[in-house]
Amino acid sequence: MVRSVQVLAAAGALAAAMALSAAPSLAQQVTLKLHTFIPPPSNPVKTFLKPWAEKIAKASNGRLKIQIYPSMQLGGKPPQLMDQVRDGIVDIIFSLPGYTAGRFPKLEVFELPFVHTDPVSTTLALQDFQAKHLQDEFKDYHVLLLHVHAGSMFMTKKKPIRKMSDLKGLKIRTATRAGGWYLASLGAVPIGAPLPQIPQMISKGVIEGAMLPFEIAPAIKMQELATHFTQLSGKQPRMNTSTFSLLMNKNSYAKLPADLKKVIDDNSGRNIAQWAGQNWADIEVPAQKVMRSKSKNKFHTMPPSEVAKMKAMAKPAIDRWLKQMKGKGVDGAELLSDARAMIAKYAK
Repeated sequence: MVRSVQVLAAAGALAAAMALSAAPSLAQQVTLKLHTFIPPPSNPVKTFLKPWAEKIAKASNGRLKIQIYPSMQLGGKPPQLMDQVRDGIVDIIFSLPGYTAGRFPKLEVFELPFVHTDPVSTTLALQDFQAKHLQDEFKDYHVLLLHVHAGSMFMTKKKPIRKMSDLKGLKIRTATRAGGWYLASLGAVPIGAPLPQIPQMISKGVIEGAMLPFEIAPAIKMQELATHFTQLSGKQPRMNTSTFSLLMNKNSYAKLPADLKKVIDDNSGRNIAQWAGQNWADIEVPAQKVMRSKSKNKFHTMPPSEVAKMKAMAKPAIDRWLKQMKGKGVDGAELLSDARAMIAKYAK
């Protein structure tokens, strides 16, 4: 009898041990689809999206996997990404809200000329701005992160841009509506288009150049497509930026167990804003080296007197946005003041 009890106890202990050892494999495992227009070899994929996915996997002990689909591999066009994640076609997207012009008008304040300073300060400011002003614009999404790149510069195929008048009549691609207003105020001809369309548009003469940061330029081989690269002199070397969004479907987030929600939360918003901002500052350096690797390429700095002219001429673009805000019953002046103050708060 005693031996029977001992055998039963041993068997029970073994069963319990086996159950404990099996627990991790039986725990819920989730794969989330992340869709983006960004090409696979680009800096954003290599230095941010993949490392972010790896952080998620490590923090969840492999239970939460982010599967990245670059270059619109799941179908559709870049402007459709916002609808894809809202409607649950995909779980997560990485895209530019500016590709859907006018859909996020409050967010556009960061894309107005000469508001942005550097990617760290502006990205940190975006977290404050989102909490205060953007809850309504992003009510259909679970926001993982809003951030910016280092800022745009001019990259042109034939004509160098050394002064503001060189822009007159020049067909320049821009990613955002605010960027288009700014270009028009400078006398250029703005043409909106997603990043992947730039090479073909330059080759066919549809555009003569583009507004881009260095970091994304190698992904579309701008070192071969462009010849002239122009930045602005002075304390603020870039004239504007584009805002990026890492958004999750609300139901995809809601269905996660509490511990996996915490993994997502720990790798979202303010918890990764500093890292994201610094990453976009850092990746400018190697990308600029790629642009300089071609001996044909020339680099120009627009003098302070011309920069002053550009800042003065940018006023119509800002006024146009303010008018649009007024038409929506929104105090655009307050938003602009807040955006600038929030950036200044974090500026070095």
